[in-house]
Amino acid sequence: MIKQARLSNGIRVIMEPMGNLRSVSIGVWVNAGSVYEEGADAGISHFIEHMVFKGTARRSAADIAAEMDAVGGNLNAFTAKECTCFYAKVLDENLPLAVDMLSDITLHPALDEQEMEKEKRVVVEEILMSEDSPEDKAFETAGSAYYTGTVLSSAILGTPETVSAFTREQVLAYMNRRYVTGNLVIACAGSFAPEDLLPLLESSFADCPGGPGDMIAEREPRAGRKWLFVRKDTEQVNACLMLPGYKLDSSENFALAVLSNALGGSMSSRLFQKIREELGLAYSVYTYPMAYRDTGAICLYFGSGVQQAPKTLELALAELDKLRAEGLSEAEFQRSRAQLKGSFLLGMEGSGAHMNAIGKRLLLQNKEFTIEDTLSAIECATIDKVNGILAHVLSPRRAVCAAVGRTRGVQGEMKAVLDHWMGR
Repeated sequence: MIKQARLSNGIRVIMEPMGNLRSVSIGVWVNAGSVYEEGADAGISHFIEHMVFKGTARRSAADIAAEMDAVGGNLNAFTAKECTCFYAKVLDENLPLAVDMLSDITLHPALDEQEMEKEKRVVVEEILMSEDSPEDKAFETAGSAYYTGTVLSSAILGTPETVSAFTREQVLAYMNRRYVTGNLVIACAGSFAPEDLLPLLESSFADCPGGPGDMIAEREPRAGRKWLFVRKDTEQVNACLMLPGYKLDSSENFALAVLSNALGGSMSSRLFQKIREELGLAYSVYTYPMAYRDTGAICLYFGSGVQQAPKTLELALAELDKLRAEGLSEAEFQRSRAQLKGSFLLGMEGSGAHMNAIGKRLLLQNKEFTIEDTLSAIECATIDKVNGILAHVLSPRRAVCAAVGRTRGVQGEMKAVLDHWMGR
């Protein structure tokens, strides 16, 4: 059973004891991500995620690694557009260590200036690595164009220029704004007792700076009918098409998930069967939905040889048109919904998955997450609801497509295919 509490300083805590496990996962969730960054701060949330592991007032970087390795645990973090999460997974007997280490790195990072200079170079290399990945570049370009003019258009990693210019004072100022009690959620799932956990949290997080929570409004994108081509010396053309979705708390997201599974989310999906299995035009072709607090989208990706890319795009768009005109069949719908339920349940086997689900839900939506509620919502995604969202989701008027490749000729051919489709 999920339980909520508040520490005396106001930090929200959400807990899910799971008595059949030996592991426990705990995470500190912060309202800090690229949507909160402006101008020179671009990429600073992600940079902070790196820097906290470089040492604290009590621990060196080597100490942090050695202490967690000594108990066979895992200490890590990630940064998204809307949040940052620092988390640990350990045996239940080592929960006090995990709590102490998480509070230490999130509240007391040393931010040594020499270490900052080294880590700037590391993050710049990470940015360059992403630039060298044509798949990542296609997604980043499409996403930036789709959300142009909104806070969601910014890259999580920032740019080499902004990262290289970060100062210690700038990082501290950002942390003083974002890393406050009202912007934190602590989530814990696995083998533990709430009555043992809460005193640990009270003592370890007592000196977290106070402050109210705040969230940035994310406007619905207005972009549409955009085509972008990035020249890269690649063997394939990597393309990403973005179409409208739904915000995080919308009930339509479950219908969209069923639709995405049927369209390109599994080996039995339309796009996989047609483009890969039947015609052999691509090794990788898939779709997936993504949802933010106030908006959402669905992405279609494929990587195809230069000569095949225009045909692959044409076939993918034809499948969208066919689906929009005819809807899912009953057999497709039943298979896709069953696959969604199965993959969801398999994905929730473990304390880490539960911690992620309850922490993110409370931070971004101020709601509890339960498996039963999710399964019920999937069951409520009827075929009529799935077919009812097709006109909104598969609208050429709202589409943005980006491709990465090396040949100018293919750019014109793909643009002609898209112009014809988007002009309908």
